[in-house]
Amino acid sequence: MKEKSAFITIIGRPNVGKSSLMNCVLGQKVAIVSNKPQTTRTKIMGVYTKEETQLVFIDTPGFHKPRNQLDRNMNKAVGDGMADVDVAVLVVEAVTRFKMDDNALPPAELELIKELKRRKLKAILVINKIDLLEKKEELLNMIIRYNEQFEFETVIPLSARTGDGVNLLLKELNRFTKVAPHYFDDDDVTDQPDKVFVAELIREKLLRTLEREVPHGIAIDLERFVERDTNSGEPIVEIEATIICEKDSHKGIIIGKGGETLKKVGSMARRDIEEFFGIKANLKLWVKVKEDWRNRQGLIHTYGLD
Repeated sequence: MKEKSAFITIIGRPNVGKSSLMNCVLGQKVAIVSNKPQTTRTKIMGVYTKEETQLVFIDTPGFHKPRNQLDRNMNKAVGDGMADVDVAVLVVEAVTRFKMDDNALPPAELELIKELKRRKLKAILVINKIDLLEKKEELLNMIIRYNEQFEFETVIPLSARTGDGVNLLLKELNRFTKVAPHYFDDDDVTDQPDKVFVAELIREKLLRTLEREVPHGIAIDLERFVERDTNSGEPIVEIEATIICEKDSHKGIIIGKGGETLKKVGSMARRDIEEFFGIKANLKLWVKVKEDWRNRQGLIHTYGLD
C-alpha cells in the first residue's frame, strides 16, 4: 500500500487539554501537562504512525492575551503552527469557565476562528473533558454555538484523560491524509531532542509544586546532559540544570525551607527521567534570578523559547 501522511495543528485556549490530547493519541508523554495556564510554550511535534498512515501533530501554546515578549512569542508559535497543515483541531472545554448565555465565545477562541477563516483552513472541533460534564445535553448547545461561528468539518466530544472518543478523532483525521512519504521514521514519536524534554520535565514538576504566581516566570537552563557508564559498567545520565526565576522572593519559594521544595522537585523529576530513559539518573539543580527575563529576547533565545 502507498504511504499516506497528514499534518495536523492543535490549537485552543490555555488549559483546554491540547497536550493531554496529543499524549493520549501517541500513547506516551511527549508534552508536559499541568493544571496551570501556559504550560506549553513552544510548538511540539508528535508523530503517530500506523501501517501506511502517518499523522504529524503540532501541539501549540494556549492562545491568550500577551503581557510580555515571551507571551507574544507563544502566540506567534500558534500562528506558525497553523501554516502548511492539512487540518486544524480546535480544542475547547466541555466544562466551560465562561458564560455562554449571550452566545459569546471566549475572545481567544473567536480570534482563533477568525484566523482559521483567514487562512481558509479546514478544522475539526474537539470538545474535551466530557467526563467532567454533569449535564450531557449541554453538549448540543455548545455544538450549535460553535457551529454558528465556523463551519467545522465535524465535531467530536471526547476525554483526553480517559481516551473516550479519541479513536473516533483518529478515524476522522485519516480523511485528511494524502498520498505522500512518511516524513519521520515509523518509530519516531516526537521531534523534541532529549535535552529539551528533560528540561520540560523539570519545569512540569515546578508547575505542579509551586504557587500559582511563581511558575510563569520560570525557565530551565540545561547546562550539562551526559550519558556515561559508571565504574561498575552501569549506564547513567548526569544532568545539571539551573532554574531561572525573575525575583529573589521567587527564588526563596523555589528552594523552600531548608531546600525542601527544591529537593522535592528534583526527586520527582529524577524519577520521570529514569523512567523515560530506562537508566539511573543523577540530577543537580540550582536557582538563579534573571529579572524580567520574559521581556529580554536574548535570554528568551538562550532558553530556547523563541
